Formats: sequence, structure tokens, C-alpha cells
Amino acid sequence: MTTAAASTLAQDLPQDSALMGPKILIEGPSGTGKTHSLGTLVDWAATQPTPIEVFVLFTENGLESLLGYWRDRGLEVPKNLRYHVAMTKALTLDSLISGADNVGKLSYEALTKMQDGGRSKNNAFHKILSACSNFPDDRTGQKFGSVDSWGSNKIFAVDSLSELGNAAMKMTIGNKPTASPSDYGVSQANLMNFLRLCTQGMACTFVMTAHVDRQQDEITGGIKLMTKAIGKAMAGDIPQLFSDVIYCVREGSAWYWDTAAANVDVKTRSLPISSKIKPDFGQIMSKWTVRKGI
Repeated sequence: MTTAAASTLAQDLPQDSALMGPKILIEGPSGTGKTHSLGTLVDWAATQPTPIEVFVLFTENGLESLLGYWRDRGLEVPKNLRYHVAMTKALTLDSLISGADNVGKLSYEALTKMQDGGRSKNNAFHKILSACSNFPDDRTGQKFGSVDSWGSNKIFAVDSLSELGNAAMKMTIGNKPTASPSDYGVSQANLMNFLRLCTQGMACTFVMTAHVDRQQDEITGGIKLMTKAIGKAMAGDIPQLFSDVIYCVREGSAWYWDTAAANVDVKTRSLPISSKIKPDFGQIMSKWTVRKGI
């Protein structure tokens, strides 16, 4: 963090408290309400004595789901919601044809040593970082400065980790049809640096949604649901960065948060240890405001 950013951050914090906002990882399979539940965070923030702005960065097609949280019930989208969409562009058909041609001609070793000289033209990870340096609100066209300068009176969310990881990988390999171990290392390092900034270098509340992947636990040998990012090496490192790791489940037509799942690395500072918690960020944020002394 720059000296100027740190100074601004310190000014935003109350003089009697340096308590950072919670850092929350909401993860689970597709269709378990991760993005939809962000609506409860916006609602909580909108009802505070001084409404809190919520900034959501979409790296995948989740905006429709979040807006549907209100519009499907005939409600107006709260004015404190700010959002920006920064998705990784799909490879063009010409790029796919070129890649298929290379796969048919070259050895695996040659493929891993290839370099895509044009990968900077579709560097979504760079665009995501640039958006974070001066968050642009797609609703109004306004810009709100760097996320690492925000104090605890703002909320920042990223939906989701899966496509954020894809952007980091595409930044490294571009159109190359396969990745070498060193490519994975570069991509993972850049992604982890960003996650550490969001969880350790910012005072604002931070929420990340993520998918899960079935992997073998190296310690127990059993199968666990691990955070899906880039490859398998990162899965065990990501949850420890967050104050709360919540697993999302769906049972029939009902959605729940689970902080008691035995096969997932869950943890919580504010919720009960239970398998059927109402998906509502207000529970976490209200507890945090009490601890902060607001």
C-alpha cells in the first residue's frame, strides 16, 4: 500500500478504533445462492443510520442474479449499490482454430514453451486491477478511488474467485493451449498477492464468492470440498486469509449457510456453528458493528 493510501485509510477510520471490516469468503457449488445473498449485504448497508456504499466487482455473469434479488420482487435496487463488470473475454474462433492447429502439430513440451505475444490485448487481470485502482460504477459512470484507500465505512465484494483466477491464468498464457508448471506459479502468485491485499491491506469489509472443487486432503487422505482457484496448490492457503469462511448449500427449494460442514474448511467469528443458517449478511455485519463500538 502506498503512503498516501495508508494515510487516507487512517483518516477514514474512527480515532478510537482501528477495527477492520470482516473478510468473508462465501463458497459452494453453482446454484447455491452465493451471488443472490449479496443482496442481503446491500440491504443491511442501506438501512444503517448513515447508509454504507457497497461496491461489487463482477468477474463473471452474476449481475443479473444480484439485480434479480430486488427486481424479481418488484423492488427498487438500492442506491447504495455500485457495481462494475470486468469479465475475461472468450477466445475468438480464429484463436481456437490456431490453438487446435498447434496441438495437432507440436509436442506437449513444445506447447508448454510457446508464448502468446498478443496476450496483453486481452489482459483481463490487468483490467480488474485497474478497476480496483479507481472503482468505476457502471450505474452512474462515477469513479470512487482505489479500494485500498477505503476505510471501514465501505464494503467491497468480488464475484467470483473462479473467473478472477481464470483472468490471472490468461494474463500468463494468453492463447497458449496448455500451461507449464511455471505458468501456474506466476498466475497463482499474482492471484494470492491480490487476495492478501484485499484481506490484509484494506480496512473496508471484503466479501469474495467462490466455487468449490473435490480434492484429496493431503493430511487426512479423505475427500474434501476445497476452494476452487488456479490448480490445486492454492486451495488450502485461501481460507486462512479470511475471518469467515461459509459454505452455501441448497436443499430442495431452500438455501442455507453452513458453518459446521465436516468436509469443508469453514470458520466463523460471528455466526453460530450450525448447518442451517439463514443466508443473511446482516447477522455478520451487526455483530461486527457491536464489536467496533458503533
